[in-house]
Amino acid sequence: MLKQSLKPLWEKTWIKNSLTVLLFLAIFLILRPFMQGDVIHGQAPNMQVQTITGKQIDLQALNQQGKPVLVHIWATWCPICDLSKSSIESLAKDYHVINIATQSGDDKQLLAFAQVNEMNPDIIVNDLEGKWMQTFGAKAVPADFVIAPSGEITFVEVGFTTGWGLRLRLWWAGL
Repeated sequence: MLKQSLKPLWEKTWIKNSLTVLLFLAIFLILRPFMQGDVIHGQAPNMQVQTITGKQIDLQALNQQGKPVLVHIWATWCPICDLSKSSIESLAKDYHVINIATQSGDDKQLLAFAQVNEMNPDIIVNDLEGKWMQTFGAKAVPADFVIAPSGEITFVEVGFTTGWGLRLRLWWAGL
């Protein structure tokens, strides 16, 4: 017991764990500006898109319904995006969601992916060339843009965010 307490400070488990957390936090904060890229702010771009099922979505028409809209940019090959897909599907039951799959194959491949992963294909837009990702200025996925009923982008997050965090931001944008 006495030997345990005489260990040098840097060999104690709680110190090692704290330093590990601080290291990951520092790496995240260093990479964050790159991940955010040149994301757009202010008014959302005019957006009239077709989903992989052929449904037309008009962002400005959705804004006029008085509810905020979530534009979620993701990719099938992105492991972090995989963590958020059930949250996005849940949000889509209560809010307008435009679910943009970037650089993830053709419509047929995305439809198969949606079926296997129990995703609503009626809100998935294929961004095969990365046009919408570029328009929104994101350099990484997932990228989330909360757009208030006024058409103003009120929140941007590139990287993982929780479903509850997005739900809270959508609620706030709708006030």
